[in-house]
Amino acid sequence: MIATVAPKTFTPAEFAAFGLEQVAYLRPVQTPEGTHAIGVFAADGRPLATAPSTEIAEALVRQNDLEPALVH
Repeated sequence: MIATVAPKTFTPAEFAAFGLEQVAYLRPVQTPEGTHAIGVFAADGRPLATAPSTEIAEALVRQNDLEPALVH
């Protein structure tokens, strides 16, 4: 017989911090000047940076030992 394990239930705080030190999310944003850019966000939604292109944003994220995830 195979034993089953119930999935872990995250508290809201745990869920917000999930992936915080592994993943950065990229999504299109508009700067205050009205130009289009790519926003870089922490897993908890905090804005970290903006970049002029997806390629530059991905490089920025990888230089900081995180994995980029595109969000549309």
